[in-house]
Amino acid sequence: MGALKLARLALLCAALGLLLPWHGLEDGFKEFRAWPHGNAAPLPMLLGTGARWWLWPLPCLVLLGAAAALGKRAHAALLLLAGGGITFWIFLMGEAIGLRGLEWQWLSPWLAEAPPQPSLGWGALLLLVGATGFLAAGFAALGGFRGDAFIAFLVTGSGFLLLLFVFAPLTTILLAAVYEGKDFAPHALVARLSAQEAWSLACLSTHQGCGVVWNTLLLATLTAAISTAIGLFFALLAVRGGMRATPLFRAMTLLPLITPPFVVAMALIVLFGRTGIVTTLLWEWFAIPRSRWIYGLPGVLLAQVLAQAPIAFLLLDGALRAISPSLEEASATMGARRFTVFRTVTWPLLRPALAAAFLLGFVESLADFGNPLVLGGDFDVLSTRIFFAIAGARHDPGRAAALALLLLFLTFGAFALQALWLGKRRYTTVTGKGDSGLPAPLPKGLKFTAAAIVWPWMIFTAVVYGIILVGGFVHDIGRGDMSFTWRHLTTAFEVEWQDGMALRGSAWDSLLTTLEVAAISAPLTAGLGILLAWLIARQEFRGRRLLEFMTMLSFAIPGTVVGVSYIMAFNVPPVELTGTALILILCFVFRNLPVGVRGGIAALAQIDRSLDEASATMGASALQTLRRVILPLMRPAIITALAFSFVHAMTAVSAVIFLVSARHNLATVYIVGRVEAGEMALAIAYSTALILIMLAVVIGIEKLVGRAEIARRAGGAPPPTPTRAGA
Repeated sequence: MGALKLARLALLCAALGLLLPWHGLEDGFKEFRAWPHGNAAPLPMLLGTGARWWLWPLPCLVLLGAAAALGKRAHAALLLLAGGGITFWIFLMGEAIGLRGLEWQWLSPWLAEAPPQPSLGWGALLLLVGATGFLAAGFAALGGFRGDAFIAFLVTGSGFLLLLFVFAPLTTILLAAVYEGKDFAPHALVARLSAQEAWSLACLSTHQGCGVVWNTLLLATLTAAISTAIGLFFALLAVRGGMRATPLFRAMTLLPLITPPFVVAMALIVLFGRTGIVTTLLWEWFAIPRSRWIYGLPGVLLAQVLAQAPIAFLLLDGALRAISPSLEEASATMGARRFTVFRTVTWPLLRPALAAAFLLGFVESLADFGNPLVLGGDFDVLSTRIFFAIAGARHDPGRAAALALLLLFLTFGAFALQALWLGKRRYTTVTGKGDSGLPAPLPKGLKFTAAAIVWPWMIFTAVVYGIILVGGFVHDIGRGDMSFTWRHLTTAFEVEWQDGMALRGSAWDSLLTTLEVAAISAPLTAGLGILLAWLIARQEFRGRRLLEFMTMLSFAIPGTVVGVSYIMAFNVPPVELTGTALILILCFVFRNLPVGVRGGIAALAQIDRSLDEASATMGASALQTLRRVILPLMRPAIITALAFSFVHAMTAVSAVIFLVSARHNLATVYIVGRVEAGEMALAIAYSTALILIMLAVVIGIEKLVGRAEIARRAGGAPPPTPTRAGA
């Protein structure tokens, strides 16, 4: 796409923005009936009546963009001035004039009489999209992004979205770390960052606990390492182990992924709590004393590994399937043994996926607060401290912000270590050449070790989910009342037939809202994540590392902090979203975005750049290359992004517990409310229904999207026999 064509498309979008309602509509599209008057008035009508006279520069800047776009060539300077000016003026005036009139008193000599101004609406949104197009066309006309306007628009647009929905909300809450009340106090930040609660090492010499930073770091490292190892063993047996139980592997590893984390924690308590099933059996059969070992590091670690191992498996399964067997056959032909082939060929090629799995497990452990809240006991971590600093009796947002900064430091440290481990090596395995090889079989010792870990883990997972499944169909599993009942499911999902179907169950509203939000946010997350991965891994432009850095920001912060930051940033104009379904969708999209990005980068590391170059040589544009060459080879990454984002939208609680409203409640928040009300069995029954729904959707996504496969020989064809030189 050329710069001039993009500039004209941007002009069309900006013109439409001038015709649509300028301000937000409280009743959605119903108020469009009043267009072009009242709350649905477009910008020209508001300017004509003098109601928003301070916005006159906007149509003038649109005319400037028109002058640059309607000529014989795109005028870069005018396009940049129009795009940058529109964006700057919209947000400047939106922040300066709010619901109470003028907010910035230093502007009172010019805007003292400004009336209240509600939030921006569809007209402002389309005008901002047009401004982004002007900026991208201007950059491309100057020779940036190699003159490719499509790449320029993707980078500019994604950068704007990340600034608005990731950086701005986090900045809003993190600024509280340097404030004492309303007073700017940098010394308060220093005191909070160096507090004993964060860095104490008293556990090394006394019975007191260590600081929350050390606890968090220990838990995250163990979770990431163990979950990556388990995921690798599952992937090895599924892809290279010749096991017929591969569908069972995938089903059992997906179960923890599609379960609300606090439900797994409740199942572990039922099993291993002081009066748990296993604890009671050990006492009655072997006289092993009852204990509370499940409350603390062991219990939280066990729950987190149950949740993170499936993610590692999905990443490593796709990476293993993409490795070219001819490389392993070449090593075997030279006389290398199975273990040598695995150590020198297979293992090095898995490094990008291993690093991605470890990093995601590490960061997700940092952000988790549901499991530490239920099972932590005296083992405090940063996420629970932040939660209680915000939602507790003290309500100290400054302390919460300082602890969130410490979480950022840990995450970026892990990111740096990942980059150091991968280095500048190449991990290309998909080259575009034909490959009829068969994957090398696993060494016997490695296969035995993997089986010794995988099968017990599968049995344990089955027991945990058996507890969840049974708990929804008995009166009260927590108190030992195991008599069968349908009462809990009927209470949640009752359906009446009186003059048609009527949903009477108390859980229907939250379930339907959750499905709607998840169905919208999942493809948006996957699409944006894969696009960003392609830009970061395949395109060279200034600010590429900064763009990659910004994609990890939301994943580094606990969901509770993300939710509170969205409340603080989007509760008032110019972008007012609180109480709408849109804020839930945006939160899920940008919260889960790093999974699509990291998975896409790991997949692209195995696809040779020569495929892109060959496509460009044949005259294909960047968009055609992405659609016809890259995306078909990235199906495992697409599956991972779709499945993960849908499941997290269905199961997340910490990021949205502050964002739900009476009109837009979510399933997990409903379940938490039932747990707080003591209705444990109803909560487990609802969770069982969620698990079945998500399992069906995830399997459906995989069937619909498919998998990337490299052509193989027929299974019975033997690999080449090694021969000696000169034989």
